[in-house]
Amino acid sequence: MKEAEALVEVWRGELLESSHLGHAVVCDSTGAIVEAWGDPDRIIYPRSSAKMIQGLPLVESGAADAAGLTTEHLALACASHQGAPEHTERVERWLSDLGMTDADLRCGEEFPRDEETGHAMIRAHGQPCQWHNNCSGKHSGFLTLNRHLGGGTEYVEIDHPVQKAAREAFEEVTGMDSPCYGIDGCAAPNFATSVHGLARAMARFAAAGQGGGGRDAAAARLRDAMMAHPSLVAGEGRACTELMRALDGRGALKTGAEGVFVGILPELGMGLALKIADGATRASECALAAILVRLGVLDRNHPATIKRMNPPIPNRRGMTTGEIRPAPALV
Repeated sequence: MKEAEALVEVWRGELLESSHLGHAVVCDSTGAIVEAWGDPDRIIYPRSSAKMIQGLPLVESGAADAAGLTTEHLALACASHQGAPEHTERVERWLSDLGMTDADLRCGEEFPRDEETGHAMIRAHGQPCQWHNNCSGKHSGFLTLNRHLGGGTEYVEIDHPVQKAAREAFEEVTGMDSPCYGIDGCAAPNFATSVHGLARAMARFAAAGQGGGGRDAAAARLRDAMMAHPSLVAGEGRACTELMRALDGRGALKTGAEGVFVGILPELGMGLALKIADGATRASECALAAILVRLGVLDRNHPATIKRMNPPIPNRRGMTTGEIRPAPALV
């Protein structure tokens, strides 16, 4: 087993103050490793970075088309959203169209991550609903699939047909059996895989074509929906949204908790996955931006790139005291 490698550095003045170690893999369309840092075989939980994989059964089963889902619905099924009105109003309508309500979700209530929405809720003495949960789009997809399959109400249980379908799809596109699973923050099972396996799955999405049916066509539809609606995948100010806009249709990106980030690059037929060992989001965003620049798909001078790849560290007086930057291995 290889050790984690320094991927991100934190400088203050002329001193390297901290380092973030991690693992990262770039795969081509065959699943072969193009570049790797750290241990490609490190087993990780992909967390929310795997939502497009969990969405495959929704599309390939015919459930999405039977329910009349649009690209907006599919983007939300892959989303970790902010709970802003653009997200929650769509989820609420989606549930209503299914003949369901907030009570049918199993993701749990979450205070909106969108600051304006949260402040408005506090002023109104309101309470969050489950559709404010950042995973409510994924769960609405689960409910849509469940209605199509005729399963029971507890669709997040590991032996439920929805989760059996999700696991089968996950293991097929990652190219390996999942050694274990954990329960994610939204109560759904999260299947473990290697960093290489996760990158291999993203390369599968990158190479997928729209022709015909089956899993590749489903992957292409989900990927293209993410690229068509960056703000629905995350929200204003978020790395997924801003960096996808900076890519200008050249890729789909998705973060996951505990320092995971993935990229789907159709133009190159490549996929990438990374995991920061200490779980730091600031490091996963920096490393992702650096790899995208390294691969030639992201402009290093774009404001969204600078914001993640080389953000200054200010103090409370507004003075720049240091910088977060990619480690030499990524530059």
